[in-house]
Amino acid sequence: MDKIKLDIIGLSSSHAQSGSFALVLGESHGKRRLPIIIGMFEAQAIAIEIEKISPNRPMTHDLFKSFAGNFNINIKEILISDLKEGVFFARIICEDANGNVVEIDSRPSDAIAIGIRFNADIYTNVTVLDEAGIVVTDEFEEELDTIVANEEEEEDAPIGSPEYLKNQSVDGLQQLLDQALSEEDYERAAKIRDELNKRN
Repeated sequence: MDKIKLDIIGLSSSHAQSGSFALVLGESHGKRRLPIIIGMFEAQAIAIEIEKISPNRPMTHDLFKSFAGNFNINIKEILISDLKEGVFFARIICEDANGNVVEIDSRPSDAIAIGIRFNADIYTNVTVLDEAGIVVTDEFEEELDTIVANEEEEEDAPIGSPEYLKNQSVDGLQQLLDQALSEEDYERAAKIRDELNKRN
């Protein structure tokens, strides 16, 4: 299996899912990017280690590192191994003091949060990158920025504004509430709920 080395390119709030973050990985020797949606806790764990911030008490991934270190276990590499129905799978490749290698199944977000604490390289295989990788060009980045800006102007501002909500019927508000909840956009859902409560 051909492995492709990845670097962490960036971490930003996800426009697709409220409360989630987009972890962007990129080919070390190429232009393809691999975006993975991760949770807030895992994003924080990755960001803290990248910025070399020391929390007052050990976080879960720091605890894993301490535990592994005390038993002479090292993390050799992180492998984003598969993509099934839009869900990424990863494996943590571990090695003990005797040279025994064990692969542990993991979510990519946890695997990467642990891996960077051991300075472990991150890899994926050709199949995953061919299926989910995005080739980034200057034109693509400019176009993407324009699309995101337009979506924010067209959707987020009107739906989130009190004036927009006041002009909706109760049934319309209920549909908007259901949509916000299905998208896990709880901030917008709270505003819609408050407007519904005023009507009752």
